Amino acid sequence: MARPVDPDSGFRVKIHDNGGHRYASTQPAFTDPATGRKKYRRLHWGVVDENNKFHPDKNYLLASPEERAKLIFPEDWDLSEIASLTGNRKRGRPEIESQDENRLYGDIWLLEKIAEQTGIWDDLMAVFDNDLEKVNAVLTLAYFPMSGKGTYHQLAAWQRIAKTPYQGELSSPYITALTQKITEQDRMALLRLRAKRLSKQELCAVDSTSRSAWGSSLADIHYGKNKDHLPLPQTLEVVVYTLDHHMPVYYRTFAGNTPDSRSLETILNDLEQAGFRDIVLITDRGYESVRNLEMYIDKGQRMIMGAKVGQKLILDKIQAFGNFGAHPDGMEVAPDERFYYKQYDIDYQIEGKRDNVKKSERLEINLYFDPIRRGQEILDIDINVRNQQAALTVIQKDQTPLDDDQTIHRAYNFFKLDYDPVTRVLKSFSLNQKKVNQARRTAGFFANITHGMKLTPIEAHHHYLLRGEQEKYFAMMKGIMGADRQRNSSESGKAGRLFILFVSQIIGSYLSYIRKAKLSDQFHSVSDILNEMRPIRYIEHPNTVAYITPFVGRQVAISEAFDIDIPEGCAPEYVVRKTNKGKRGRPRKNKQVVKEESET
Repeated sequence: MARPVDPDSGFRVKIHDNGGHRYASTQPAFTDPATGRKKYRRLHWGVVDENNKFHPDKNYLLASPEERAKLIFPEDWDLSEIASLTGNRKRGRPEIESQDENRLYGDIWLLEKIAEQTGIWDDLMAVFDNDLEKVNAVLTLAYFPMSGKGTYHQLAAWQRIAKTPYQGELSSPYITALTQKITEQDRMALLRLRAKRLSKQELCAVDSTSRSAWGSSLADIHYGKNKDHLPLPQTLEVVVYTLDHHMPVYYRTFAGNTPDSRSLETILNDLEQAGFRDIVLITDRGYESVRNLEMYIDKGQRMIMGAKVGQKLILDKIQAFGNFGAHPDGMEVAPDERFYYKQYDIDYQIEGKRDNVKKSERLEINLYFDPIRRGQEILDIDINVRNQQAALTVIQKDQTPLDDDQTIHRAYNFFKLDYDPVTRVLKSFSLNQKKVNQARRTAGFFANITHGMKLTPIEAHHHYLLRGEQEKYFAMMKGIMGADRQRNSSESGKAGRLFILFVSQIIGSYLSYIRKAKLSDQFHSVSDILNEMRPIRYIEHPNTVAYITPFVGRQVAISEAFDIDIPEGCAPEYVVRKTNKGKRGRPRKNKQVVKEESET
């Protein structure tokens, strides 16, 4: 009779001697998909020293709490290293076993408090199943671009001078392993949690930016039109930014040659899957197309979309004004905004599923006219026509080959060019009078389209202008965050890096908003605030409770602006400890005095 299989055999930890090293390992079984045969693989969870003390490595540290709980260690092993992990500590009074430390902490303390205020700490704990070690590692990586300097190669050195949430050393191999373990499921779980924190009909701006990359190993890297004008392959990074809570709530990367108008369908599907069901999307003219308009109508999505005045739906309204003097007849004036406006209700219907007809809900065109802007644009048109004509004359005379079609159509947009398709030598050129007339006709006009909301043209315009706040997100990403380049060599590593960058941007965006709202007269940038807080230190000594050095000067003002309580004993106000209470313990007995008889 065969010996029964031990169901826990794959989880029993044993010592594996290899090259003079003692590894704590398991040998779980698996089925080879090619042969269907049962095989075993060896997994290392750390090393065991000569005293049988277990020291976990990155495989153990990055494992989920469920995976750790399944491991069965020998009873004679010293597992104190596991017990000392932050995620495994018992609640109650902490044990005081630290060494002498004197580390910078003020800026980290502020970022930790912001992580709690924005709810990102709670959300990360939910995403990673309350694995505090992994959450602390992610937050340490998220804080580093704002508090540290350089790339992640310098992070371990920064940890020696700053008190970070993660207590172990975040070496380059550990960071790589951590980022590669962050999956699409983790990303969507975080987005769903962030969606629950939004209010109804919250204004959310949608925009993208190009990000250059070193190397060519990533699938999304393409040579598109780089917004930074760098001759490098690039990706397209899309962000949805809430204009009410002042922080990002969604992110995704696209191939670098993807037009904004073609990425909207994926964005809307993602938002629907993540639970963003009652928000107002604000997009610029790059996302405008008939296809996207009908998609908004089909999904019943509330939106404010910047519109090109050259598209037929709006150009017909402008053509209907005919020739005019100071301003088109029928438009109302907005004294404070100093432009004219008019709103048009549009009946638009599309063919839905099962041959049903679906009508738009409050689809409106808001058309605006700025006479000062018109004068400047007409002048620019005339200057461009003159400069393009002069440049083409020189090119034709010198027989200089033309650039690619996309470049020449953009550079000489007011002219029709006739050139040899092989040699690309210019034969002749002529003014495209129809295009010039249309540009002059639409000069001074601008427009937006709204759907699903009853807004006046002035309200729609003010909401649309709030998009400018999102540009600060991209400025921060490419500035203080140092994320102006893709530095990944694998798809899984890129996904993890974007996840951490998103967490970092949530905290940084809130920090930037409070600075502008309450501290702009004292601090010119986010870096100024963090530099002011950084000198506060966290000091530890063996067998003594750690303490934080005092908050002084503008550090107190920063705490008040963020509505954060200063740690006990660190505030400049001193609470007098004088008391009328007696000493603790049993009260002293009164001494009895015996009177002599002569005194009676």
